[in-house]
Amino acid sequence: MSSTKTADDGRSPASHAADSHEYIRVHGARENNLKDVSIEIPKRRLTVFTGVSGSGKSSLVFNTIAAESQRLINETYSTFVQGFMPTAARPEVDVLDGLTTAISVDQQRMGGDPRSTVGTATDANAMLRILFSRLGTPHIGPPSAYSFNTASVRASGGITVDRGSDRTKTVKATFNRVGGMCTRCEGRGAVSDIDLTQLYDDSKSIAEGAFTIPGWKSDNVWTVGIYAESGFLDPNKPIRRFTKKEMQDFLYREPTKVKVNGVNLTYEGLIPKIQKSFLAKDKEAMQPHIRAFVERAVTFATCPECDGSRLSEGARSSKIKKVSIADACAMEIRDLAEWVRGLTEPSVAPLLTALQQTLDSFVEIGLGYLALDRSAGSLSGGEAQRVKMIRHLGSSLTDVTYVFDEPTVGLHPHDIQRMNDLLLRLRDKGNTVLVVEHKPEAIAIADHVVDLGPGAGTAGGTVCFEGTVEGLRASDTVTGRHLDDRAALKDAVRAPAGALEIRGATANNLRDVSVDVPLGVLCVVTGVAGSGKSSLIHGSLPAEAGVVAVDQTPIKGSRRSNPATYSGLLEPIRKAFAKANGVKPALFSANSEGACPTCNGAGVIYTDLGMMAGVASPCEDCEGKRFQPSVLEYRFGGRDISEVLAMSVTEAEEFFAGGEARTPAAHRILSRLTDVGLGYLTLGQPLTTLSGGERQRLKLATHMGDKGGDRTVLVLDEPTTGLHLADVEQLLALLDRLVDSGRSVIVIEHHQAVMAHADWIIDLGPGAGHDGGKVVFEGTPRELVASRPTLTGEHLAAYVGHGNH
Repeated sequence: MSSTKTADDGRSPASHAADSHEYIRVHGARENNLKDVSIEIPKRRLTVFTGVSGSGKSSLVFNTIAAESQRLINETYSTFVQGFMPTAARPEVDVLDGLTTAISVDQQRMGGDPRSTVGTATDANAMLRILFSRLGTPHIGPPSAYSFNTASVRASGGITVDRGSDRTKTVKATFNRVGGMCTRCEGRGAVSDIDLTQLYDDSKSIAEGAFTIPGWKSDNVWTVGIYAESGFLDPNKPIRRFTKKEMQDFLYREPTKVKVNGVNLTYEGLIPKIQKSFLAKDKEAMQPHIRAFVERAVTFATCPECDGSRLSEGARSSKIKKVSIADACAMEIRDLAEWVRGLTEPSVAPLLTALQQTLDSFVEIGLGYLALDRSAGSLSGGEAQRVKMIRHLGSSLTDVTYVFDEPTVGLHPHDIQRMNDLLLRLRDKGNTVLVVEHKPEAIAIADHVVDLGPGAGTAGGTVCFEGTVEGLRASDTVTGRHLDDRAALKDAVRAPAGALEIRGATANNLRDVSVDVPLGVLCVVTGVAGSGKSSLIHGSLPAEAGVVAVDQTPIKGSRRSNPATYSGLLEPIRKAFAKANGVKPALFSANSEGACPTCNGAGVIYTDLGMMAGVASPCEDCEGKRFQPSVLEYRFGGRDISEVLAMSVTEAEEFFAGGEARTPAAHRILSRLTDVGLGYLTLGQPLTTLSGGERQRLKLATHMGDKGGDRTVLVLDEPTTGLHLADVEQLLALLDRLVDSGRSVIVIEHHQAVMAHADWIIDLGPGAGHDGGKVVFEGTPRELVASRPTLTGEHLAAYVGHGNH
């Protein structure tokens, strides 16, 4: 526009060279499954990337554009600083031009560390601690005195001061640090207790086999033998008759050297021994019977001393206007924001302003129902993503590229509008906003759309459409065709075959909720974010109901794990190869005897380059195939083992279906993987590369093969996460098949297609946090649409009505 104005000296200024960089240019992107993608993304606009799951959206946005921007910024720091930063290799791309600083806001769940809370994960707790250290009465010390992660420490003694060759002097010194940690629970808010009745039967003596601990047999000198022969206890006396001293020695004695049958051993009380041998280990890695024992034997209870607040008595006694820091952290954030607004103290005015802005951002983003003392590990992926957004909302930075991964995950249709407004606000400040998204409501606000596809995995990785939302609607791409899809209400719903009774549930914000969850049907639990859905299902279902929860948490496993190992598919494949060639099955495992000795079966050699990105180069000996050359000479159905692992699930399903490669056991597992929409994954793809939705569907496929699974109750947590509109239909068909096979399926979900397809809906609300926690509707979707008693009813009626036109 400036070119039309005239400068003061009468000259017409030419347009400035700096204004010509209006696009982020990507040429020849080949990261993961991208096939030489070249696109231009307009800056200072909102661009939405669409396409079926596995089409290459994240590879383009996160692994190419955001990763390269981050890498270039890191290179501007000194090598010393780079040594402390995560390193990334340069993405596979020919040209990346016009990049700006990229800020990624992804859905990685926050760490499950028990000490991490919503307050510590943001800056809110730190600001509150400073506030209380300035205004709290009585004054108990610096900010650390209000921190539940800081223990109080006192020390005194002599220290040697060196003052030259001959003059050293010992000086008495004391050190004192005031912390706010509760000493009983060490700042965790909960204490664990061992249920002694699960360890032994006190009516029997040790000689009669009193111990009920797995693996503790009477002939084992290291376990039972040491207690029987130590000399501290009478092995023939029933445990309940032990004297006070014997009981103390039996349960709590410090490690003591003893001689048993001429062998030197260490005797230790039962409780510390159990803690070391069972409780110090990762529960997930235990064998099922041992895990079951640990779950029976260990009980977790709220700490009686701090009542779960994690703070010491001193920290709880210091108050501002009759509110302690423990009370402040337990308040819902929207109430805390009001309380902070009422504080007027000129000496801390800048602090109050910053704290106010942070708390208001929580409310604005739809997380006002959280409390600062909520454990960070208990947040859903969507909530974690919105917590990470908070620090960017009030930011003064402009001309930044914000990259979002499905920001509408976990949001009720009612909340999606609010998220859209936030994205548009970020754009209107002069930022480039890139969003990977599937929901039509979120795609609708885009200035520019890039549709990747046409399929997933090797069938994807190309740009099918670029342009406006209207252009996408008119285009003949998969996304364009499905953009206006609407699932219809069922004409007839299934009748329940019994019910799971929940009575008087009070977990988190639930208000004495009693509800019958019908069995033998597709039951959808819905409600706005924070209304209490997870608390009701994950926190209140009776333990004996045989419930299997299938969620999006990461699958434990290294980069050696892949869909074939996780689903148990590799077992029948190895056996089939071994039988056909008359050799051992272990040869066909890249983690066992058949592994290439150079790379130990990893397929790549990792070279650590210190502060620069480590390089993973394909192993030269096996050419990335992971097996010894001799193993690759064995064939089955005309293919070697590395060729089979390079197949996609769909190819492999065809391969093992008939002919000389017919393997019914492998075919069954592969058809389950296809059923859940993972046909595009390759069998040998590392699990670390899967998205949250893909992980959940992989777990679902493995649970579908469980023995006795027909009677199980499956709980799915937002299974539509990461699913394209076209794949939602396939998911609905799969849920129907699961119910028809005799299972009960409970789905926690916001997607209106799943709600419309349900047999029964339980709607929680009416709001979030203390405005929620009640069942506001239970019945069929048709009844919900007819009466529209709730927000969900309003949105579902609009959705279904749209589809009927």
